[in-house]
Amino acid sequence: MAKKDPTDLSVEEKLKTLYQLQTTLSAIDEKKALRGELPLEVQDLEDDIAGLNTRVEKIKGEIEDFQQAVSQKKSEINEAQASVERYKKQLDDVKNNREYDTLTKEIEFQTLEIELCNKKIREAGIKVEERQNDLKHAEELIADRRQALEEKKNELDEIIDETRAEEERLKEKAKDLEIKIEPRLLTSFKRIRKNARNGLGIVYVQRDACGGCFNKIPPQRQLDIKMHKKIIVCEYCGRIMIDPELAGVKTETPTEEKPKRKRAIRKTRSTKTGELKGVPTDRLS
Repeated sequence: MAKKDPTDLSVEEKLKTLYQLQTTLSAIDEKKALRGELPLEVQDLEDDIAGLNTRVEKIKGEIEDFQQAVSQKKSEINEAQASVERYKKQLDDVKNNREYDTLTKEIEFQTLEIELCNKKIREAGIKVEERQNDLKHAEELIADRRQALEEKKNELDEIIDETRAEEERLKEKAKDLEIKIEPRLLTSFKRIRKNARNGLGIVYVQRDACGGCFNKIPPQRQLDIKMHKKIIVCEYCGRIMIDPELAGVKTETPTEEKPKRKRAIRKTRSTKTGELKGVPTDRLS
């Protein structure tokens, strides 16, 4: 038997199918709500770990740069010391004061270079020690975050395992229902549902009001909704409206209280004073 084209469905059938889809999607939302904030917490922990790993790599790079700088300064110190030794030997062979002063200044300059390099090495050593402390702290944070992440993931996996079968069944049902709805109407429904805070794209009338935003619906519009002649949306929130009876929802009809009967009072004239007195009719016989 050929499947009925979604565009050939009556408005009543379209509304019924849409409402069935809404209840199915709401049930899926409830299953997801059982997970609470766990997915977000897992994502936050994963982001924290990624950020800390980047920080660790950066610190390691800085430590390597400082160590390379120390090696370079040590090499410069060796070259300066070699120059000092060479200049000192040349002092023994100087022929005049000018050569002596020049060599003396060179020795003094190289000695200052050695002192400067030693200062830079000490500063780099302090920086390396600071960065190593930062590295140790970052690695401890990573270990802590990974432990917390593992706990959160295990907790989330347990909840997902408990609801996976039911959620998959609901998703399959939702897919089957979506096939029965014409694409343009389905797209509009999904857009309305996405913009709604409670995820309701189609609602039924409750106590003469919209079941989504609870604004009053005029009687004529309620009559149009009950007629099922066209798709009607709430003029306030934009949700699709459906008659409760068509949605299969039982609504309570308010019972009107009967007004209390007042006892009639009959006026009689006193035989002595001639005054009228109020006497309940149920006492007259």
